[in-house]
Amino acid sequence: MSWNKWVRQAHRWVSVAFTAAVIVNSVAVLRGRYSSRVGLLAVFPFALLLLTGLYLFVLPYAAKWRSGGRC
Repeated sequence: MSWNKWVRQAHRWVSVAFTAAVIVNSVAVLRGRYSSRVGLLAVFPFALLLLTGLYLFVLPYAAKWRSGGRC
C-alpha cells in the first residue's frame, strides 16, 4: 500500500475514533459526569485528523507543483 493510501485509510479510522470520543463526551455532559480527562479524550484524535487532513488537502497541489503545472 502506498504512503498516500495509508494516510487516507488512517484518516478514515481516526475519524471513527474522534466520532466515538465526541459521543462519549456528549454522554458524560448529559449525565453530569463531565471531567477534564473526558474532555481531553477527543483532543488526540482531533490532532491526528488535523495533520492527516492537511496532508490530504495539500496532495493535489504538491502533485501539480512537482509536475510543473500551474495551480
